[in-house]
Amino acid sequence: MTITRLIAARRLPAALLIGLALLTSCAVSPQRPSAPANTYVKAAWTALPAVSDADLQAGFAAWRNGCPRLKTDTTWASTCTAAASVGTTPAAIRQFLQERLDVYALRAAGNRADGLITGYYEPIYPGSLTRTAQATVPVYGVPGDMVSVQLDSVYPELKGKRLRGRVEGRVLKPYDDAATIAAQGVKAPVLAWLTHPMDLQFLQIQGSGRIVLADGRHLRIAYADQNGHPYRPIGRWLVEQGELKKDDVTMDAIRAWAIAHPARVPELLASNPSYVFFTKGPDGDEGPRGSLNVPLTAGYSVAVDRTVVPLGSLLWLSTTRPDGTAVVRPVAAQDTGGAIAGEVRADLFWGTGDVAGKLAGDMKQKGAIWMLWPKGAALPTAP
Repeated sequence: MTITRLIAARRLPAALLIGLALLTSCAVSPQRPSAPANTYVKAAWTALPAVSDADLQAGFAAWRNGCPRLKTDTTWASTCTAAASVGTTPAAIRQFLQERLDVYALRAAGNRADGLITGYYEPIYPGSLTRTAQATVPVYGVPGDMVSVQLDSVYPELKGKRLRGRVEGRVLKPYDDAATIAAQGVKAPVLAWLTHPMDLQFLQIQGSGRIVLADGRHLRIAYADQNGHPYRPIGRWLVEQGELKKDDVTMDAIRAWAIAHPARVPELLASNPSYVFFTKGPDGDEGPRGSLNVPLTAGYSVAVDRTVVPLGSLLWLSTTRPDGTAVVRPVAAQDTGGAIAGEVRADLFWGTGDVAGKLAGDMKQKGAIWMLWPKGAALPTAP
């Protein structure tokens, strides 16, 4: 769950840029299966599952909160302008949506309507602004020697792909993986120090969080960039090692294993070569800012695959909580994440703290998604 911040790239020769494409298999996010031919299937408004008035109002408000970031967006600008004057009653919202937007069911390969819905949250971990006997795990800012290149600026077919590395001589090499950074450090500012390496790993997975200091103050940190290596779930490694069963993988189960096997924690963390760098976030009680750079709304903001669902879009989600109770509501596509890839795929933001963390950590649900899209606007070009 991330705020995208491009790092200024050095001017590189055209020949070197061509060579960068050859590194994409090891230095950019992993490729996902091609989208089906009919990713967006036109549907009637009556095809949407019923939603409560309260969820309708909250979901619409969360989406409208993102409209200031869409003022110049060719797809959403006029719809957002009109939304500013819509009343808060359910009837007014429904009328506006049906007059302005069409409904498209999202479909995955094989014309599947169901996909994976997970959850994320803003964790709170103990830490310090200086290294202490207890706080020894650094939270790094963006390294000064990391170069970021937007590949689709040269190769349009690599839409959404970004290469990160380090220039050595005239060669751009992949940046250090997580194991190397953990062992050798990195040329980057240290924003804070945490007390356990698993706190850092979960902080990187969530993409933002708060560090509570000894005097009770909270330091908010947010995603700034990533080392360019593919994200690999540490839970998958535990399953492959025979340490956990697939159905038993949750954040609580992973942490319990780490506490019981402290000597193997470095091995566990090295199984995920991805490494996230952070920046300090704004103070306040609003939600962390996602990739759209607006505060996330607990229960109504989602992270999506932006190559399928453009940021700022309004979605209709139908899924369940881990206890089986229904979650049917409009949600706003306001964030992205390294593990969020696919057509029918969303990561639902649940809020801040342990209660939200428990819900997010246990959520691995099936669900369906509809995209509400401005009438007359060209549909996204799915990869």
